[in-house]
Amino acid sequence: MRAILLRVCGAIVAYGCLAAFIGVVGVQLYRWFREGEWTSIGVSDGLFALLQRCGVKDGGAGRLARFAHWLATPDDWLGWHKILAAIPASLGLFTLSIIGNFAFVYGGDRLREGKSSGDA
Repeated sequence: MRAILLRVCGAIVAYGCLAAFIGVVGVQLYRWFREGEWTSIGVSDGLFALLQRCGVKDGGAGRLARFAHWLATPDDWLGWHKILAAIPASLGLFTLSIIGNFAFVYGGDRLREGKSSGDA
């Protein structure tokens, strides 16, 4: 059961992040073709946009609202914020896609091992 869950979660992460990666690069290409300048989208920009799309308000209450506020205007952990701003969102999504694909393949291997040992 655990291997099935690992395989399903790995597939969701792998293909979801791959689709998001293609979407981010597509938006960047569109802006480049239209405006003639490459738009850099950092991980912090992507996280802030995702939180806003999910309905998290910058001035709201709760952990996600505090996180959104920190992404917009950091007052501590400035080095971590600089790292998140410097890493391209497309690179982060592609890395998560590879990690999810690893879990997907590893879960499949575990399922095959379980079936072959159950047949013996």
